[in-house]
Amino acid sequence: MNDRSIAVAAWEALFRAQVSVMRNLNSEFPGDEISFNEYDVCFNLSTQPGRRCRMRELTGHLLLTQPSVSRLVDRLTTRGLVEKQPDPTDARGVIVALTPHGFDVYRAVAVQHAASIAEQLGAGLTDTELRTLTELCTKLRIATTEPMPGRRPVPSLSAAASA
Repeated sequence: MNDRSIAVAAWEALFRAQVSVMRNLNSEFPGDEISFNEYDVCFNLSTQPGRRCRMRELTGHLLLTQPSVSRLVDRLTTRGLVEKQPDPTDARGVIVALTPHGFDVYRAVAVQHAASIAEQLGAGLTDTELRTLTELCTKLRIATTEPMPGRRPVPSLSAAASA
């Protein structure tokens, strides 16, 4: 087991870096057509097969509660960026799909947002350091999503929201 003080210091550094980068990205976000949270929905849908997924799975990918995601999806639906479809495998379920117009809007914003991300992260890290950061963050994410012996599994956001 690692020294707790080292783990706490690492967490503080990671958290403070994330907050700083997110504040800057939020302030520079090209939000004329979609908000930062709406972009997150479109981004997650764009990575799914057929650019669609179940509402429950979408909620699990976002850092929002289920009711917040539902309201966000309703706003995007009203504007024609996504559409809600019945889930053929679950009568109570809903599939959320990115429309062609929604994908075009997402893609236009993504180009500008990616430039801001590259500028923010490239300002303090070399390409080699960025690769190392990616590897470390991926390793940490995988380690914290797999149950450890003697520890109860951490519920997903979607499971916590439906409880």
